[in-house]
Amino acid sequence: MRRFFFLLVLLFLIKGQVLQAQFNEKPILNLENEDKALLNWGYFLGFNQYDFKFNYKNDLQDILVNKTIGFNVGLIGELRLNKFFDLRFEPGLFYGSRTLGFPGFSEENDAIREVKSTYINFPLLLKASTKRLGNWKPFLVGGVSASMNLGSNEASLDDNSSGTFRMKKQVFNYELGFGIDFYTEYFKFSPSIRGVFAITDELIPDNDPSSSWTGNIDALRTRGVFVNFTFE
Repeated sequence: MRRFFFLLVLLFLIKGQVLQAQFNEKPILNLENEDKALLNWGYFLGFNQYDFKFNYKNDLQDILVNKTIGFNVGLIGELRLNKFFDLRFEPGLFYGSRTLGFPGFSEENDAIREVKSTYINFPLLLKASTKRLGNWKPFLVGGVSASMNLGSNEASLDDNSSGTFRMKKQVFNYELGFGIDFYTEYFKFSPSIRGVFAITDELIPDNDPSSSWTGNIDALRTRGVFVNFTFE
């Protein structure tokens, strides 16, 4: 998680010269009418880091998760509600990979499962902004989302005994985050960081109820951190 905060801070430092001008007492306002339209459109690029939260049936050794960095890309549709609130729809494609290490195995082929996930995400979010301060404006964002995991292996008849880790294709989440709108001369640029938390259990257990891989898992839910760079 620290790497995401570090990269976000680094981004702000790179934009230091722009920020210095924007924090003047009387800056030249860019895109003065940008937020007055009823509908706004844009796109986002970014990266993510997915994790898992496990609920166990018995107090045994934990399953280890090795997290990697994936990427995000998507579109934005925004409906202006009033001066401070906007309703946003942000459909996107999210790719990530996690490697699970199961305890109790002597062979790596049995102990390690790579979980590659490609999510198509459909979030409905409420964006709450402060009053515009020159050419920048902080905001909070939160809401719910439904995701489709194209790499879930839900339809597979094989399970971990054959090397296949299975998850449910449909996932429901809630999302919370914050960011800053920067008004440049030509477009609005908004870096943000967001946490995504699955509400529903995603695990499809192995065919054997006493499976060494899934027998002790009561529930499995995705946790993720997204860093997005939005252009509107």
